[in-house]
Amino acid sequence: MLTITADDAARALHFDALIPALREGFRRGAHTPDRHTHSLDEASGASLLLMPSWSDDAYLGVKLVTIFPGNNALGRPALSSAYILSSATTGEHLAVLDGDELTRRRTTATSVLAASHLARPDSRVLLVVGAGHIGGMLPAAYRSQFDLRTVLVHDTDPAAAHRLADALRTDGIDAEVVTDLADAVPRADIVSCATLATTPIIRGAWLRPGTHLDLIGSFRPHMREADDDCLRLSTVYIDTPTALAESGDLVQPAAAGVLDPATIAGTLGQLCRDEVAGRRDRDQITLFKAVGSGLADLAAAEHVLRSLSQPAA
Repeated sequence: MLTITADDAARALHFDALIPALREGFRRGAHTPDRHTHSLDEASGASLLLMPSWSDDAYLGVKLVTIFPGNNALGRPALSSAYILSSATTGEHLAVLDGDELTRRRTTATSVLAASHLARPDSRVLLVVGAGHIGGMLPAAYRSQFDLRTVLVHDTDPAAAHRLADALRTDGIDAEVVTDLADAVPRADIVSCATLATTPIIRGAWLRPGTHLDLIGSFRPHMREADDDCLRLSTVYIDTPTALAESGDLVQPAAAGVLDPATIAGTLGQLCRDEVAGRRDRDQITLFKAVGSGLADLAAAEHVLRSLSQPAA
């Protein structure tokens, strides 16, 4: 059984190859049950998540995620994950991968895969809201598919925004720190949010015609990144139907009667199979909401194994 470190995974998961691999994975589909969540300690909030997915004749994978909020006080990561990839025909374990790096890269690549269907092809300005581990990867991922000219960076921690903007400039990218989202959002062709916000930070009134809004945070019902007007103005797509039960950006508007789940335009799998239309015109405002899928994990892990199994040139 191979042991694939974070560095190994990062080298194998370049976005220009990962995004096509995810496209094929979502196009093909897999058996992907809802994630299993188990409380280990109600007092501390410690929990275990299991995310399985498998295809009939290729691979079977399970991501194991442990969340121990109390670790923050100990200076240790609150979240740790590992991915076990096995043969779907024999059950033999083939590899264990660093789950944190796999998750960061498949999360970012999933958003860009959706944007390749939903954003204007000539999008030039990206606004990144949230300059953490996911937000820091977004410019590279989007630049693998779009001819971006400018990246705007916003974070509630100004130092984090400046660190990301400085790193982008070092790589030769025109980057600018922005503090006023009401001013920055109308400047952007693509707005990508990767935050832990629990109240809306993006207003529909700020979205100009043709904007694509990508919501990566809000993976629990109490979390939100976009207000009700964003939902009213947008054609809404989701990664999988699970998003309708897990994301506050959908759960709360649905409960308030703002969003009818029946009006969701499609899933990422449907987009990749051309079963539903993506962007229809330049003025359409599109919104993509993802909460993460075991299918994306499986496609990314398969890609890593194939990449590392190929002989060196």
